[in-house]
Amino acid sequence: MNIAVLGIGLMGAPMARRLIAAGYQVTLWNRTAAKAEALAGPGVRIALMPADAVRDADLTITMLENGPVVEAVVAAIGDALKPGSLLVDMSSIPPDTARAHYETLGARGIAAIDAPVSGGPSGAEAGTLAIMAGGDEEAVERARPVLVHLGRVTRVGPPGTGQLSKLCNQLIVGAAIGAVSEALILAEKGGADPAKVREALSGGFADSKILAIHGQRMLDRSFIPGGAASVHLKDMVTIQAAARGNGLDLPLASLIHRLFEDLCRNGEGAKDHSALFRQIAREAGAEDLI
Repeated sequence: MNIAVLGIGLMGAPMARRLIAAGYQVTLWNRTAAKAEALAGPGVRIALMPADAVRDADLTITMLENGPVVEAVVAAIGDALKPGSLLVDMSSIPPDTARAHYETLGARGIAAIDAPVSGGPSGAEAGTLAIMAGGDEEAVERARPVLVHLGRVTRVGPPGTGQLSKLCNQLIVGAAIGAVSEALILAEKGGADPAKVREALSGGFADSKILAIHGQRMLDRSFIPGGAASVHLKDMVTIQAAARGNGLDLPLASLIHRLFEDLCRNGEGAKDHSALFRQIAREAGAEDLI
């Protein structure tokens, strides 16, 4: 099977490395060519244009920055994709955009599924990503033998629902970051050792990856980006749009959206999304903890 991977960034690069290691013939394209060229080797072809990358591909994976970028790339490759081939978009984009790609490409005899992921760069390196797949069952099963090299695949429903699941993921993650931030601020201002509070909570009902990983980042005041706050803000905007489209008003999502918006407005959008701690500390009257 020939595979094309479009987007060789923080997530796309380790994902591509895993597919190369699994023995697939892989063609790589990235807007900044040097990132793709860094993976050059046996079984790897580097394409200068996205359409060139997909011409011989049985399966194309896109892992791109946002919805508009995905739309532009899908438009650029549409005529080059082989009839009968499969497009797997693993970017995080609006559900409506994913459904539009399914319809447009399907009319040309090309199957499409939306399969965004959770787990970050470390999960991509380890092949332990949570992959949320939306699309026809037959198409998801066709992609599964490839995707299992990247993580655990769960079909969650028809086209667009993979992206909807990713929004659910981001809502939970954002709310958990906010809750951990407030808890550690309360602990420190109340006179407890916040590191020991985090340790005490480990293994209990409040334990989570957010407490373990992002809680440590908050304690260290180290917010080197894994997932940038600006990207999480983009997801919160999409969550709000999806809620309105389904006749919902989600109060917690609205609060988290506003906090990320203010964090980015304060010039901290390039920091890790766990830097929400800093915005919450400001609003809690705990600026001395920033």
